Amino acid sequence: MIALGFLAILLAGGVYVATAKSPEVAGHPKGLYVLFFAEMWERFSFYGMRALLIFYLTKHWLFDDSQGNLIYGAYLSLVYITPVLGGYLADRYLGQRKAVQFGAVLLTIGHALMAFEGTGGQADPIINIFWLALAFIIVGSGFLKANISVIVGQLYPLTDVRRDGAYTIFYIGINVGAALGVIMAGWLGETHGWAYGFGAAGIGMLLGLVVFILGRPFLLGRGEAPRPLTKRTEWSLYGVGLIAIAVMWALIQYQAVIQNLLIFSGIALLGYVLFESFKLEPHARDRMFVVLFLIALNPVFWGLFEQAGGSLNLYTDRYVSRGDVPASLFQSINAIYIILLGPIFATLWVVLGRRGFEPSTPAKFGLALVQVGLGFLVFVWGAQSVGPGVATPVLFVFLIYLLHTTGELCLSPVGLSAMNRLAPRHLASLIMGAWFYMTAVGNFVAGKIGEATGGEGGAMSQEGTLAVYSTIGWWTIGIAAVVLALSPLVKRWMHLDTLADEDRAMLGESELAEPAAAGVNTNGETRH
Repeated sequence: MIALGFLAILLAGGVYVATAKSPEVAGHPKGLYVLFFAEMWERFSFYGMRALLIFYLTKHWLFDDSQGNLIYGAYLSLVYITPVLGGYLADRYLGQRKAVQFGAVLLTIGHALMAFEGTGGQADPIINIFWLALAFIIVGSGFLKANISVIVGQLYPLTDVRRDGAYTIFYIGINVGAALGVIMAGWLGETHGWAYGFGAAGIGMLLGLVVFILGRPFLLGRGEAPRPLTKRTEWSLYGVGLIAIAVMWALIQYQAVIQNLLIFSGIALLGYVLFESFKLEPHARDRMFVVLFLIALNPVFWGLFEQAGGSLNLYTDRYVSRGDVPASLFQSINAIYIILLGPIFATLWVVLGRRGFEPSTPAKFGLALVQVGLGFLVFVWGAQSVGPGVATPVLFVFLIYLLHTTGELCLSPVGLSAMNRLAPRHLASLIMGAWFYMTAVGNFVAGKIGEATGGEGGAMSQEGTLAVYSTIGWWTIGIAAVVLALSPLVKRWMHLDTLADEDRAMLGESELAEPAAAGVNTNGETRH
């Protein structure tokens, strides 16, 4: 009821923005609020569906816990790879607006297909519709995910001081949508039936599509194709998207193939980045080594963090003393923490920076790993403190999400900023793509860790899961100690003094003087 009330207030605000006579509201163009609500509904549907997915796999389609976790990780890894295709097609041919619109259509279809339950079990032929639904969502996310964030930036000149505030507003929309989607779709799915939960997610995505289409005039022509686009070319690009859906339909069913593709393509990507790095002058080359160092830590963090929707979700359902609260609703804790703590961290970095105490980028990565590892160790301690076979106090679910969220705020926005800052201009897109690629690897790693919690028989046990959590927690603390020890050396390789000189030469003093919103992910995402 609280979620519904909050949603009603947001919708009332949307009506006010739409009917306001001024082209700007609260100092920002109306187009920003169109993108805010479109992305809010998209995240509502994505995270609402994500909160239910592991339960749907294990309780309805009857995959064992190990296989369910592996499918969950494979699905998320593909979600974070396809934006490379969607971003490329939008930049070169389609334009961001049409890419987002096409992606929203695919997502709406995908979420609608999720409502087809059949009788359950892997022998049910309706499971092929389920695989198709995942494929539509994967490709739809690829066309929408990165491109809608790009349009936000296009609403403002490069030197406009409102840009950071705009991304902050957009970022709030993402997390509000995530929290509301989990609470509403999760509650409906677990208390009234899968079709109701997935149906709510689908309705949310449909509303996002409607908002985006009706709000087109407020975008002021931003996000259009870079050159005139013929109907034949446009529909050919949509055809590429449909072919991609067929490919994803096959891939999601064969997780071993995804693993091999990630390994081989990852090695190729690393080789190419190194090849390009050795062509650079010494300082720029050192910065590329820093980039590779930071990127390598990405799968470690996300492999642990993304236990949230997989093994930790199952553990909460089976082994946590949570009263009558559906387990999926606990997936909203991270988004709520982000909304509450994001501004605090943004302020914290600024305050520490002014006093000369702000940790370096590699040190922040080390701190992020400390917190995500510590989160698991605290959770294990809390579960063991009440004795074997006793339900874990729900307090420790809140504590693990708190430590993981603070770790996320030390790594996700900071990492994206570092990629953008350290990469040479002619390699900027490649490096950002590598960052998201390694995020995808991290999600697949999460699936493999979740698979391990099922043990040899594939069924999760409380003791076995806590043993896995303890192991990955201590290993991550050890890796974090190494990262923190190396951080002074890595910081020197960043050559920030010469980087500032290069920026002044390219951007001019006035742009350098513009303050950045520390701790805010300028791509509008809280993660990945």
